Amino acid sequence: MSRRPVCEPPVRVHTQAGVAEITIGTGQRRNALRSAHWRLLAEQMDAVSHLPSLRAVLVRGTGDTFCSGSDITEWIGAEPDTIEDCFHWMEQAFRAVERCPIPVVAQIQGTAAGAGCQLALACDLRVMADSAHIGMPTARLGILPSPAFAARLVQLAGPALARQLLYTGQLLTAPEAVTAGLANLCVPDADLNDDVAALLADIASQPSTALRAAKRAVAEAAGEPPERHLGPAVSYADLQRGIARLLS
Repeated sequence: MSRRPVCEPPVRVHTQAGVAEITIGTGQRRNALRSAHWRLLAEQMDAVSHLPSLRAVLVRGTGDTFCSGSDITEWIGAEPDTIEDCFHWMEQAFRAVERCPIPVVAQIQGTAAGAGCQLALACDLRVMADSAHIGMPTARLGILPSPAFAARLVQLAGPALARQLLYTGQLLTAPEAVTAGLANLCVPDADLNDDVAALLADIASQPSTALRAAKRAVAEAAGEPPERHLGPAVSYADLQRGIARLLS
């Protein structure tokens, strides 16, 4: 009797030696997440934030990619309110990462695009594999960037590059991302796991009080992304046309 393949939960948490590893996605659709998955990620990140024994958090994708953003198949013919709700939970997930009182490291392989890019930018540090790419190819889908989306780019790369990435949808290579300030390290693909583990071990060896104070201090100095919205998250007609083009 054959067994049906076991589907991985879309958000998984493993805690060991002062580090919580949060793995997102199922390995399908380049780890694109649905609305319920973003909500689960926000909830899991908030839960991890309350564990006093932790000194660091790792966010990584399943398999060979980080996160390609939201699963746009969920939006085919969906009501506008349903799509807006998805963007709400995306932002709640990013805010949960930013609220986490200890350092959060993104391990980026493959692609971090759209909401996946925003998730990576919400983390404190980003380590990219040589072959990875990062960016915001959202304009072609009629997605209307919020001030918070723009602010995360501006804080790290400045307004000029933020405009370029938002206007063109360009994806940066890992070396380009480091040069631009969107990533901290670019390492050979084969070394990614080991180098990230070494970074996390270095962070986790520091006193918890110092780590938490450092995160608070940097957050205070940098300022939080604005919470106000300029209007709807998407141009509904453009979104449906863009999805149809991508899936055709």
